[in-house]
Amino acid sequence: MAAKSSAKATTEGRNYRRYKDGDSKPNAWQEEIFKAGWSHKCPTYVLRTPPCSGSCPSGHDIRGWLDIVRGVEKPPEGITWQEYAFRRMTEANPFPAVMGRVCPAPCEQGCNRNMVEEHVGINSVEHFIGDWAIANKLSFPKPGTETGKKVVVIGGGPAGLSAAYHLRRAGHAVTLLEEKAELGGYVRYGIPGYRTPREVLDAEINRIIDLGITVRTKCRVGTDITVSELEDKFDAIFWGVGTHSGRGLPVPGWKDTANCVSGVAFLKAFNEGRLQHVPGRIIVVGGGDTSIDVASVARRLGHIKQVSDQDRVDHVILGQVAHDVAASASREGADVTLTSLFPVEKMFAAQREIDDAKREGVDIKGGIMPLEVIKGADGRATGLKLCQCTMDGMTPSPIAGTEFVMEADLIVSAIGQSGDLADLPEIDNGKGFINADKTMRVPGKPKHFVGGDIVRPHLLTTAIGHGRVAAAGIGEFLDKGEVGKRPKVDVHHFDLLAKLREANLSPAPYDAGATRGTDKSKFALHNFENRGPNEVIPHEDLFLGHFLHTPRHHREEVHIQADQVIGNFSERLVPLSDQTVVDEAKRCMSCGLCFECDNCVVFCPQGAVERVKKSERTTGRYVETDYSKCIGCHICHDVCPTGYIQMGLGE
Repeated sequence: MAAKSSAKATTEGRNYRRYKDGDSKPNAWQEEIFKAGWSHKCPTYVLRTPPCSGSCPSGHDIRGWLDIVRGVEKPPEGITWQEYAFRRMTEANPFPAVMGRVCPAPCEQGCNRNMVEEHVGINSVEHFIGDWAIANKLSFPKPGTETGKKVVVIGGGPAGLSAAYHLRRAGHAVTLLEEKAELGGYVRYGIPGYRTPREVLDAEINRIIDLGITVRTKCRVGTDITVSELEDKFDAIFWGVGTHSGRGLPVPGWKDTANCVSGVAFLKAFNEGRLQHVPGRIIVVGGGDTSIDVASVARRLGHIKQVSDQDRVDHVILGQVAHDVAASASREGADVTLTSLFPVEKMFAAQREIDDAKREGVDIKGGIMPLEVIKGADGRATGLKLCQCTMDGMTPSPIAGTEFVMEADLIVSAIGQSGDLADLPEIDNGKGFINADKTMRVPGKPKHFVGGDIVRPHLLTTAIGHGRVAAAGIGEFLDKGEVGKRPKVDVHHFDLLAKLREANLSPAPYDAGATRGTDKSKFALHNFENRGPNEVIPHEDLFLGHFLHTPRHHREEVHIQADQVIGNFSERLVPLSDQTVVDEAKRCMSCGLCFECDNCVVFCPQGAVERVKKSERTTGRYVETDYSKCIGCHICHDVCPTGYIQMGLGE
């Protein structure tokens, strides 16, 4: 017993104990906190995720690179702010120039600046930085170490390239297999070049491949190499095969009708250069971005009156022939109608794309559903029977007595797509897709991970985010044999410790002694708490009164009128200028992180809040609180524009 008592005494002497054995009565914190001369409630600097990042499927640290562009976060010596912003961007997403053009920007919908006047033009800043990086030939640094692990990535689209990028940066040997002749997936074979210029796409793909990724094109898994061979040869497998089989209309007369084609097939034929003109009357059924692209491309290609049977558009789209460019010199505008189950104002396509399509001569009809393909004596479609409808969720209900027929020479279905997994029954979930858990792992197949549209057709930024998450899971699997849970807010976060290391301000080693409070300690970041992986900061926690009404700096757009659209494949978006991009970034409210406005210093009545010494200062550590002076009045909290200051139990 004596030995035990001695051991207990030694332990208690070494470790501080706030409560002693037998303590059970709770303290009256209300009485303690609200005493006039002092308080336990003092400022705590709480880092939280801004809603722009929380809304970004690819996981950008958007606030971080906007703070760099606006000049709040300074780059290390010898690196420009443009390059520093690019490095921060590409920690999550290696395609800033592409995504700055085509992403529908859910981040902008989430932006807290919408509560002041209008969101920050996040896409336009990303566009500028992406183009700057290409113009200045920036490359990614090679991995510092090699892990000796080998991973195969199947599919060279956004998900596969993202996974390959993150895996290679981690030091794994990566082999990328692609069925088609070129990499890019849906960005190359689905999105028209006037939205994603091919020189931009190629530059960002080549930058990834130059990390040391082995590429094998024209290789179809299941035909040219088996899954079992891949399992034997590689330590992990990532599936990013995309969805390249378009869905037909679920109406009588569609199946096996020659001039009824999918939107996927139509855009693939165009982007491969085979489709050079279209027939005179086209109906596109859809309502999403793909249907807008089909309709807009059809208007640009134009119509030729005299076409041989061999040059019929369905022959080209189905891959049998290619149009002779020289024969398509004289064109007229095609009559293009786009129909949507939803009213036009509720269509899924981006509003900017809808407006452009209307301006370019596309007739958009909302609230109607297809009923039947009308055929002629030769078995070809001559029109489409439709009616008005109402929507119950995603299910249309026809309105009796509203039926009508629209004549058509070509009907395009752009209502969805699925994977082409005919040769891969071992991973097909029976619906043309591959199942995934939250870590992007294929259930029941430990070595297999997956991402992109083959999991769930969605945005390009979603596919890129899948690749990032899967690469992290693969890294854990290769290192530990298992994969842990993902954080609640699964994005790239501002890393204060990394910023301190960059500025040579790393905390001192922990001395393992008894400690009460950290205000005088050098081993800890005093009164700082990182809630980024768990919380998104809402606008209610900001002091919006600090922000003046500042109009958004919009990118210029080249608007094409209906009588000028034929043959016009020029890019429509004009990047911001050097100064304008900085001015737009300054509209960012830096939600959840200090942007050094001095409000807390100016308004503290006790002089308890002071700037950190300049030699010890960096982003996120601009001010500190002297708790011996603080009385807990929470004025600093009230006037903090970004919500970075919260009242906590400080010591």
